[in-house]
Amino acid sequence: MKPPPNPGGLTLLSRDDEDEEQFRPLEWSLIRRLLGYTQPVRGKFIALCVLTVIRSAQLPALVWVVSLVITGPIAHLDQAAILLGVLGYGILAVTTDGLFHFRQRFALEIGETVVSGLRSQLYARVLRQPLAFFQRVKFGRIIGRVTSDVEVVRAGIQDVLFVTIVQGGAMVFAAVVMALLDPVMFLIVLAMAPVLWTINRHFRGRLSRHSRAAQESFSRVTATLAESVNGIRVTQGFVRQETNAGLFRGLLADHSRYNIALTRTSAILTPLLELNSQFFVAILLLFGGWRVFHGQMETGALIKFFLLANQFFAPIAIIGNQYNQALLAMAGAERVFRLIDAPPDWEDRADATDLEDPRHPGTVLGSGFGVQSSEFGVVSSDPDSERNSELRTLNPEPGRPPAGGGMRVEFRDVTFGYDPARPILHDISFTAEPGQTVALVGHTGSGKSTIVNLAGKFHLPTRGAVWVDGRDLATVTGGSLHRQMGLVPQQNHLFSGTVLDNLRLGRPEATEAEVLDAAAALGCRDLLEALPRGLATEVGERGAALSVGQRQLVCFTRALLADPRLVILDEATSAIDAVTEARLQEALVRLLHGRTSFIVAHRLSTIRHAHLVLVLDQGRIIERGTHPELVGAGGTYAALYRQFVQVDDAE
Repeated sequence: MKPPPNPGGLTLLSRDDEDEEQFRPLEWSLIRRLLGYTQPVRGKFIALCVLTVIRSAQLPALVWVVSLVITGPIAHLDQAAILLGVLGYGILAVTTDGLFHFRQRFALEIGETVVSGLRSQLYARVLRQPLAFFQRVKFGRIIGRVTSDVEVVRAGIQDVLFVTIVQGGAMVFAAVVMALLDPVMFLIVLAMAPVLWTINRHFRGRLSRHSRAAQESFSRVTATLAESVNGIRVTQGFVRQETNAGLFRGLLADHSRYNIALTRTSAILTPLLELNSQFFVAILLLFGGWRVFHGQMETGALIKFFLLANQFFAPIAIIGNQYNQALLAMAGAERVFRLIDAPPDWEDRADATDLEDPRHPGTVLGSGFGVQSSEFGVVSSDPDSERNSELRTLNPEPGRPPAGGGMRVEFRDVTFGYDPARPILHDISFTAEPGQTVALVGHTGSGKSTIVNLAGKFHLPTRGAVWVDGRDLATVTGGSLHRQMGLVPQQNHLFSGTVLDNLRLGRPEATEAEVLDAAAALGCRDLLEALPRGLATEVGERGAALSVGQRQLVCFTRALLADPRLVILDEATSAIDAVTEARLQEALVRLLHGRTSFIVAHRLSTIRHAHLVLVLDQGRIIERGTHPELVGAGGTYAALYRQFVQVDDAE
C-alpha cells in the first residue's frame, strides 16, 4: 500500500530520540494523514460517515418525538394518538439501534485497516534502516511504536473520531431545532458557549502535556523491559535482580505519576463540564419560566426546548472524555509518524544498479557446493569411490573454484566513523582477489567488524571507496550484493521456526535433500539428524532450544546452502568448542575454497591458511602479509600468534 504523503514539517526521528520530549501541537494534518490509511476500505468509510451523520440526527429526533407525544396526545388525553406516537417512537428506536450495529462494525474494520497499514509500514521502514540506526535507537522503543502507540491510534480512529462526530452532530441537530423552535431562548444557549470554550482551552494544554508525558514514560518502561529480558543471563549472573527490579519500579512510579496527573486533570474537566451543563439548564429554566408567566412562550414549547437542551448539553461530558483519548491518539500518531518519516542514514543511490552474478543456474547448489582440493583430505583415498566419482562429474578439474568464483574486493583509502568527526577507521587500503581469504586480526575495538560491515555494504565509507568486481560499491544495489554473500556472525541468530526453515533462509526454494547435502558437505549432517525431530526440530526463540554449537552449525550450513561468492565470518567459530571446531576445519575449507572471504579471527586455526592477514590497531593497518611472513617478522602478529598458540594448546 502506498503510504499517505507526509503532511510537511513533521519532526523526523532525531538521532537522540530517547531524549526528545518536544512534540508539535495537534494538527488536522495528522488526522488527514491517518484517514489516508482507510483507502483500502474507502467504500465502508464513506458508508460509516453517512451512518454517523444519520445517527447524529436520530438521537435528537428520538427526543423530539418524545416531546411531541408529551405536549400533544398526552396533554390532550388522546389515547389513540398516544399509541401511534409510541409506535412511531419504537420504529425510530429500532432503526437507530440497527444502524448503530453497522456503525460499530464498520468502525472496527476501518480501525483494524489503519492499524495494519501503520504496522506494515513501520516494519518495512525499520527493515530499511542501516545498522547505525539500531545502535542509537533502543529495541524497546521500536516495539513501543509498533504496539502501544499504534493501539492508541486504533482507539482514536474507531472510537474517538466517530463517537465525537455522533455526539457533536447530535448537538448541531438539537441546536438547529432549538433555533427554529424559539430563537430567543436559543440565543441564551449561544451566549453560554464562550464559557465552555474557555474551560476547554484552559485544560487543553494540561491534558496535552500529561498525555504526552505518559506516552513517553511508557516507552521507557517498554524499552527497559525488552533490555532486561534480552540480558537475563547477565542480570542473574551478576545478581542484579533486585537492583534492576528497583530501577524498573522507579520507571513504573514515574509512569503512574504521569497517568495519575492525566486522570486528575480529566477528572476535573469532565465534572466541571457537566456542572456547567446543569447550571446552564437552571438558567434556561429560570428564563423560560419567566417567559411562560408573561405569555411569551407556551408550556409545551418550553418542555420541548428543555428536552432538546438536555440533548444539546449531555454530549459535552462525553466529548470531554473523548478529548482526552484523542490527545493520547494524536501523541501516538506523532511518535509513529516520526519513525515512519525517519530517513535512513543512507540508501542506494538512484543510479545504483545490480551487481552482475556470474553464477550459472543449476550449479548454485545441490551438486557438491564447490569442489575442494584433495590436499585437505576431502577426496576419498579410493579413486573409484562413489563420492569421488560425483566430485569429478561436477568439477572435472580438482581444485577448480565453484561456478561464479569469488569477487574482487578492494578498499581504497577508506575512512569511516559513525560520527564523521570521529573516525574509527583510517585510510584502509587492500585488495582481496577472487577466491582469496583475508583474515583480520587485532585487539577488541581495532575495527575488524567495521571493515567486514563495509565490505558487505552495511555501512558506507565516510571517505574513500570500496570497489567490488571493478565497480564502486556506492553504485551497486545492496540487495544484489547480499544475494551473492554468505554471512556467519559471532552472534548466531536463528529465527523462530524449524531448523529447516532457518537453513533455507538464504535459499527458500532448496529441497530437503539439497539441505542435507549441504550439511554433509560441512560434515555435520549426522549432528543435525540427531536432533529430536531432525530438521523439523523447533529452534525456539532466538534458537534457545539448540546448544550454542548446534546453532553455529546451522549458521554455517545456511551460508553454504546459498553458495555465496563472498563469505564473511565474523568470529564465527568463537562459540564452538575445540573438538567441534576441529571437525569444522575441513568444512570451512570447503566453504571458503574458490570464494572471496573475510575472516575476523578468533583462533589461529582459522587464520593460518589465509592468503592475506591484516593486523589492525586503533583503526589502522599496522602489518600485512601471509601467516608465515608475519610470524617471521616478529612484530605484533607474532606476539598475537604466541597468544593464539597458548590458547589452542590450553584447549
